[in-house]
Amino acid sequence: MNLTHIPAAPDAAAELLAEIGAMLSQPPVLPADADRAALLPHTGGVPTTWVTAPRSPTAEAGVTVYVHGGGFEYTNPHLEQIMAYRLSQATDRPVLAVDYRLAPAHRYPAALDDVVTVYRSLLAQDVPASRIILAGESAGATLVLSALLVLKEAGDALPAGALAVSPQTDLTLSSPSIGANDGQDVVDRAVLDHVRTQYLAGARPDQGPQSPLHGDLRGLPPLLVVAGSKEVLLDDARRFAEAVSDAAGTVSLDIYDGMPHAFHACVLGADPLPTAVTLLRRTAEWSRSLPGQGHLA
Repeated sequence: MNLTHIPAAPDAAAELLAEIGAMLSQPPVLPADADRAALLPHTGGVPTTWVTAPRSPTAEAGVTVYVHGGGFEYTNPHLEQIMAYRLSQATDRPVLAVDYRLAPAHRYPAALDDVVTVYRSLLAQDVPASRIILAGESAGATLVLSALLVLKEAGDALPAGALAVSPQTDLTLSSPSIGANDGQDVVDRAVLDHVRTQYLAGARPDQGPQSPLHGDLRGLPPLLVVAGSKEVLLDDARRFAEAVSDAAGTVSLDIYDGMPHAFHACVLGADPLPTAVTLLRRTAEWSRSLPGQGHLA
């Protein structure tokens, strides 16, 4: 496992929270050069949105599938399109954002099925698996990791890699950081318990794929797992990365010092904070380092 601690200025977390608060009251604007034209006709019947930043290549050359967060039950399409734009810039690919079904109206495995269906629709339209990246934050990161387990078990070709920012990997809520970081994060055990109950609807929390940590982690593609050191889910990220490494997988774990849950939202602003610049830069470096990527034409 490649572990990297990302340092931050003493006031970085406070600055981040102020930035997020400002964005909620006055949402940022999707850059005018974002292209939202559908690049492929089929998504398996799942609602999706294409967002392509300038100079990204065609979908046939590669796609980043983006799965948003929101505790499996919330969505903010406007902010998610901006996140998709940033991911398109960082991964040098068009981004296909998945509008998966939400709990509690649609509980496990509905959202997971939607992510898997969208991925398979790309394969069916001749997008090489080796040119696809899965990316998600928070609940979306959990869905990305769960999808990898489903695809592997079914014998599907796996993507080039997956980015998981602040995933919840153990729905038993057994990670020590849930207690250790209580009061330092923007979420707590009560929030996690609500999310788990709404999502699982009686499914066991100690099994994969719904709890990725408890699945068979052998044979996964290269992973970049990201978390803030103040997150209650810090050990969900750490324990998962360690388990993948123990299963002979390739995994990088980036821990951003002093950062709470949802710190990835700092990339949404028009004038990104230093933490945002670092997160996007490291995402770009990681995506370009994946086997067989090279230049996407």
